[in-house]
Amino acid sequence: MTVKDYEKVIAKRMKDARLKHSKNVAKEAVRLAKKYGADAAKAEIAGILHDATKETGEQEQMELIARAGITLTELERSSPKLWHAISGAAFAKVEMGVDDQDILDSIRYHTTGRADMSPLEKVIFIADFTSAERDYEGVDRMRRVADKDLDEACLEGMSFTIADLAERKLTIAPDTFQGYNYFAMQKIKRKK
Repeated sequence: MTVKDYEKVIAKRMKDARLKHSKNVAKEAVRLAKKYGADAAKAEIAGILHDATKETGEQEQMELIARAGITLTELERSSPKLWHAISGAAFAKVEMGVDDQDILDSIRYHTTGRADMSPLEKVIFIADFTSAERDYEGVDRMRRVADKDLDEACLEGMSFTIADLAERKLTIAPDTFQGYNYFAMQKIKRKK
């Protein structure tokens, strides 16, 4: 399938604003992939598909996750906001026939991040933060960091996520903590 084929499928699954976001993430992912040596074609596919199930009902998301053979942790089961990344990877695999594990992982971890992400995973994680329509407080700083150092941007993104969730007294995925510590340690090692 082509990116346009994927786009046609997801356009039926989401509102116009979410489709615009997905297109913007795909565009930003291609830009970042070219800048940082990731596969631009894979980045475009992962970018367009990353939110494919964001507007999908909880029962259908759970069915997709089960069909893909994914077992959720207790924290994941109790955090519906995390489901769309997991069910999105399941949708890409089961419904769209994507069999590239790097693309699937990029979709799966685009919300939480994780330690030792592949270049493509980093690109999708950051493209979701920096896509053209994003206007949250701090987005300009995030874009500047992303243009200088992808690993630093990942650390910035995980720091932002942890602070935001902690302030709202919400659960924080272990992958995010582990990713934060991983990128913080990489930064310390680079300074030595």
